[in-house]
Amino acid sequence: MALIINSEHIDEEIIEAEFRQIKGHYERTLQVACCERDPEFRGMAKDHIISRVLLNQESRRRVPEVAEEDITARLNKLIDEAGGESQFYLNIGLPPKDSALVRDNIAGGVRLDKTLQQIYSPEPVPTEADLRACYEANLKHYMTDEQIKASHITKSLQGATSRQDVYQAMRGIRSQLLAGAEFAQLAEEHRADEQQQIDLGWFKRGEFMEEFETIAFSMGEGEISPVFTTQLGFHVCTVTGRNPSVARLFEEVKEDVKTRFLEEHRDKKFNALLEDLKTAAKIEDTDPDEGANCGH
Repeated sequence: MALIINSEHIDEEIIEAEFRQIKGHYERTLQVACCERDPEFRGMAKDHIISRVLLNQESRRRVPEVAEEDITARLNKLIDEAGGESQFYLNIGLPPKDSALVRDNIAGGVRLDKTLQQIYSPEPVPTEADLRACYEANLKHYMTDEQIKASHITKSLQGATSRQDVYQAMRGIRSQLLAGAEFAQLAEEHRADEQQQIDLGWFKRGEFMEEFETIAFSMGEGEISPVFTTQLGFHVCTVTGRNPSVARLFEEVKEDVKTRFLEEHRDKKFNALLEDLKTAAKIEDTDPDEGANCGH
């Protein structure tokens, strides 16, 4: 037994499952190799579990009883969102015969929602000054997307004698461009057919091939790129226009700012409650110094 929270015992399997989920997330985002951060992840797992258990305990204290009609309403909503009862039970990995357990879990969710409503109330009514201050403090969230306009010369590998030949041909084209040749003129001379685009128009990140965007967005206007490859072949590109990211007007995003203002209020209330619960709780960690575990 690794954790005892206000006399509630937490099975090691629960901690292990939380640990694996956290470590898996960091492995997927390439922020961890092998076991180097296992003690940190195990500590995070315990902290997450402590927070959840304390919130559930507080919810049971504040809302000891949940009306059956509230549970049924929540269950029916979840079934509708899943597209039917069969799909709902398939999604949660439980058979319909375990409906009592499902209802009990849903009751916990309803109880927690009611507790959070109590914590957040009364919600403030922000003034114009409050919203403008929130807007200024969070300006990075209200920026337009940077856009560029680009043209390219490309040669496909289809029908080529060798990859090296195509690469050398593109190097030659780039040398001409660096020597002052007109980009549009050379692009027309080396265009494979009428369907092949030269002017790619305006685009923002996420709208084009990642390999192309990585090069193009790093360039200044008028600059000639190195020769690079995508799944379409070899390219040389130039940026012909750039619209930088700028702040959207306050009036345009006012409703979004109001939503953020209220979310920040809720976050402060939630975090304050959690800190109070942790301060008042009796938490026993019977295995606090466990070493790294290389199990996956």
